[in-house]
Amino acid sequence: MFSTILVLCGEVNFTNLSRYSQISERSYRRQFQKSFNFIKGNADLIEQAIPATARQIIATDCSFVPKSGKSTYGIEHFYNGCAGRAEKGLEISVLAIVDVDAKQGYTLSVQQTPPNNPRKETTRIEHYLEHLKATYPYLPKLARYVVSDGFYSKIKWVNGVTALNLDVIGKLRCDADLRYVYTGVQKPLGRHRKYDSKVDLTDVSRMSLVRELEPKLSLYTVVVWSLSLKRKVRLAYLLDCRDPKRIARILLFSTDIHLDASDILDFYKARFQIEFIFRDAKQFTGLTDCQARDFTKLDFHFNASLMALNLAKFEACQLHQSPKPFVFSMASFKRMALNRHLLERFISLLELDSTSIKSHPRFQDLCSYGTIAY
Repeated sequence: MFSTILVLCGEVNFTNLSRYSQISERSYRRQFQKSFNFIKGNADLIEQAIPATARQIIATDCSFVPKSGKSTYGIEHFYNGCAGRAEKGLEISVLAIVDVDAKQGYTLSVQQTPPNNPRKETTRIEHYLEHLKATYPYLPKLARYVVSDGFYSKIKWVNGVTALNLDVIGKLRCDADLRYVYTGVQKPLGRHRKYDSKVDLTDVSRMSLVRELEPKLSLYTVVVWSLSLKRKVRLAYLLDCRDPKRIARILLFSTDIHLDASDILDFYKARFQIEFIFRDAKQFTGLTDCQARDFTKLDFHFNASLMALNLAKFEACQLHQSPKPFVFSMASFKRMALNRHLLERFISLLELDSTSIKSHPRFQDLCSYGTIAY
């Protein structure tokens, strides 16, 4: 099934899968009703793909999946980033392990967001936390930072993640209510004072300059008290004065107050690898092409699509022998897989000598015909 996903052209649905393999459409429909521990398979692959000494983070995000049909499980109004508004469809929550140094991400787990139940007042943040708790036993031992965008910067998410002995890295609003931590003398009786005056983001005199990333683009840091999160956080404050008419301020934070601000910035930038996972899965492994409507088949399809992407990325990384940094192109990998598949079909149907053809020095040129990065 995975090899077929990587060679077919068009939508990855039951009909198209049967066209590119010797398995019937009915068999694929039956297969998608069965259960398979995709998380365990992804965890084993990630263990081989990412070195144990590499800096790893747990990136999480959601993605909108267009889908119609009144009987489809999970149909609800979810935010669609491409359209910039909420639309009717499905939503998936993804946990990925990202190699910060190599800038490569691999999906560990995917779960469909259930529809709202009027009888249960369960928020979507609680669904995302349940997803994280279910995946927790399969997380790499060295991955302790859960990195997410500003939507997840809520007290319920932060408390749920820290309860699992993990730390949160995220983004705060530019007008977040922050206080400097009080370091003065405490009164002998009564409740101790937690914080001092409000943080004025236009005044960096009480912050420590980490380094200047570019001319007029500086990184500052300070430990502050967040009123919305009700805890101390390490703030990584980016002040962008390159355009005097439009000064930009970016507030990144970590619940690990001992983490270096440069690492917070590197980890948050590495989170963007999960966006490449969504892009490649939607364009090349059929994440949005499922024909089924029930929960079991939808779950199998989402997991199969993202695991096929994992396998492609892992294989491309293993074949990379150039001294240049590894750059993955799913478009090139799928083109190579299709070219190889067609050549093998020609050899088989025309009864040609496979040994002489595959040993020819120009055979790899045929396999890489039309590729971008290879």
